[in-house]
Amino acid sequence: FDDSTWENSQKATEFKQTLFALSFFHGVMCERKKFGPQGWNRIYPFGSGDLVVCKDVLNNYLEISGTNIPWDDMKYIFGEIMYGGHITDDFDRRLCQTYLERYMRNELFETLELFPGFAVAAPGSHTKMTDHLKEDFPTETPIMYGLHPNAEIGFRTEQSDTLFQTLVDLQPRQAAGSGGATVQERVLVVMEDVQDKFQDALFDIEDLVGRIDAEGGRTPFVNVFFQECKYMNMLITEIKKSLEILGLGLSGDLQMSDEMETMMNALYDNKVPPTWVRKAYPSQRPLAGWVENLRDRVRQLAEWVGELNLPKVVWICGFFNPQSFLTAVMQSQARKNEWALDRVVVMTEVTKKSPEEVEGPSRDGSFIHGLIMEGARWDTGLTSIDESKMKEMFCVMPVMLVKAVQVDKAEYKDNYMCPCYKTQARNGIMGGYVFTANLKTKRQANYWVMAGVALLMDVVV
Repeated sequence: FDDSTWENSQKATEFKQTLFALSFFHGVMCERKKFGPQGWNRIYPFGSGDLVVCKDVLNNYLEISGTNIPWDDMKYIFGEIMYGGHITDDFDRRLCQTYLERYMRNELFETLELFPGFAVAAPGSHTKMTDHLKEDFPTETPIMYGLHPNAEIGFRTEQSDTLFQTLVDLQPRQAAGSGGATVQERVLVVMEDVQDKFQDALFDIEDLVGRIDAEGGRTPFVNVFFQECKYMNMLITEIKKSLEILGLGLSGDLQMSDEMETMMNALYDNKVPPTWVRKAYPSQRPLAGWVENLRDRVRQLAEWVGELNLPKVVWICGFFNPQSFLTAVMQSQARKNEWALDRVVVMTEVTKKSPEEVEGPSRDGSFIHGLIMEGARWDTGLTSIDESKMKEMFCVMPVMLVKAVQVDKAEYKDNYMCPCYKTQARNGIMGGYVFTANLKTKRQANYWVMAGVALLMDVVV
């Protein structure tokens, strides 16, 4: 913009200060993406053209409006059409609207703070406002975006991980010295370790079907665990089969194919082979952590197979399809209370207990554990969301009660509607939205929206 743009309005004061705030909004929308999924669930191509068009819309609306500025109309055009036209994720759209609610209001003309310590500049020439930015604009921090300072740690850590992973990928794969192990030798060690850990991990589906029929048939919860056992068998079968074939290739009994070569390199680099990824659940863990996580998942299913009863506390993060478990909660409560299933929603209550302290299953739903909060923490004393502690990126949630209630009886007062995702990628390629948990908050919910607070089922620390 230049002086001609700045002075081209009959309502100079309103235009200049609103355009100043709109420009700051544009900067936030564009730069927030550097914080990864905590910034935006997906990457959007916001550009200077969006700001220029919004400037023209602002000028037109101010020219035709009376004494009252049509904030609602402008927020709709800015947030749903101009910038919102790029946005494809519902929670990203909510974030965009939250920023506009904060910046586009009458308090803008009363030195509204765009972020703590920085207010809208007093109306003046384009040069004066530019000088104001050069002299008074502080060093950029996550607080400017409404994020916790810990977001900077996550951003820098991601940069470092990318750098070091690039360096690892550039390293030669053969042993550097006469005493070092070759690629094949190291891969064989990994293969043997994985095979030993999942030697007896397959479930007898035929026997399981017979036992289920003998003990009452398919209830919603039984269906969930039964399907999970089938998914697990498919994954374990693929792991065993691919390791056996690769072993034959390394021994010289089979010719090494491109797929076998790719798998060998993945095992050497501590990555999950692509053929396993296609049969598995979303995860960003390296191979070693992935294998341990898989063992925990097998263990939970094995405990259920042994008793065929719903565990008193369910590790919901251990499911291939956690949404099916939440559906089972709604189905069981709807049948029990004779409710219409399409008029039932899931609600959550955070307890003060650890999994070991839960005495038995809930009659109103199911106790779950394992969820992790990013962007904030859960304060057990206040029983609400609170600011993260410095340098603590994640907070493990206490046991939560998931229950079903009728839509017209759902109460969301003083609640933050917190999205829950499968991985840190959130709604990216490796992530996936699961459900929305209602969490108690002492602050306004918009505060946590800008902070990018979410629940995650799996994190890589």
